[in-house]
Amino acid sequence: MNLFLYLLTVLIWGSTWIAIKLQLGVVAIPVSVFYRFALASVLMLAGLILLGRLQRLDRRGHLLCLGQGLCLFCLNFLCFYSATVWISSGLVSVVFSASTIWNALNARLWFGTRITSRVVLGGVFGLAGLLLLFWPEVAGQQASHETLLGLGLALLGTLCFSTGNMLSSAQQRAGIGPLTGNAYSMLYGSLVLLAGCVITGQPFDFDPSPTYVGALLYLSLFGSIVAFTAYLTLVGRLGPARAGYCTVLFPVVALSISSVAEGYQWTLAAAAGLALVMLGNVLVFARAGARRGAATAAMPRPR
Repeated sequence: MNLFLYLLTVLIWGSTWIAIKLQLGVVAIPVSVFYRFALASVLMLAGLILLGRLQRLDRRGHLLCLGQGLCLFCLNFLCFYSATVWISSGLVSVVFSASTIWNALNARLWFGTRITSRVVLGGVFGLAGLLLLFWPEVAGQQASHETLLGLGLALLGTLCFSTGNMLSSAQQRAGIGPLTGNAYSMLYGSLVLLAGCVITGQPFDFDPSPTYVGALLYLSLFGSIVAFTAYLTLVGRLGPARAGYCTVLFPVVALSISSVAEGYQWTLAAAAGLALVMLGNVLVFARAGARRGAATAAMPRPR
């Protein structure tokens, strides 16, 4: 089940860049992000109410959801969208891939979880692999105040993403399921986005074209409801550090799709980067599985 959730998250998030790209143009970015999470939260809340699966939350539960919504479904996206104005999307992906290490550090600070060397080493391999994959974009980035601003925004977005992971883990430790937690968190995140759009005077335009509407539905249903629920379920099951390795793999999926849809040309450096990313994946997951298997084999068996 964990493998299915992991692959589902990576494949969906790896393909959302196409839908995000199709949304650019008529509608302002913050408004598009608001539409995405407002629709996702309404659909989730309605579905959970109809199925009788919406949990009742106390004050602490709502505060946890508010914090997660602010970090994971609001500031996170605004920071990364804004960062791409100043730096290349490849460099943003490299910064974001460091969330595996940030998750390990934050899990230690928040919950006292031991930082394992294999997770850190796997994250380093993944980061190095993405550097090779996106090296032409990274090397072509000129050093300037704009570059520092873009890097700062990308780093802030990564920290918001990691903090949202911690809040989701805290929710699940408090007995709040990922579906209920996500539904309320997306609602709170979209309300904060709405307030921000109103305060900054963003026009609430809407593009009725099939392209924009199709992209919005894909991002709301799959990119938000399905992928975030799968990912945050993994955060609860595997821990934030190991689940966070998804952020290293989905740019690889995006590049693979780009090679078909946009003619991306693979180079020797890119292939080496892919190998490093996969090696990091093995370090993060396979050794833990082997160790569990050895421990299970060593257990006394009933006679």
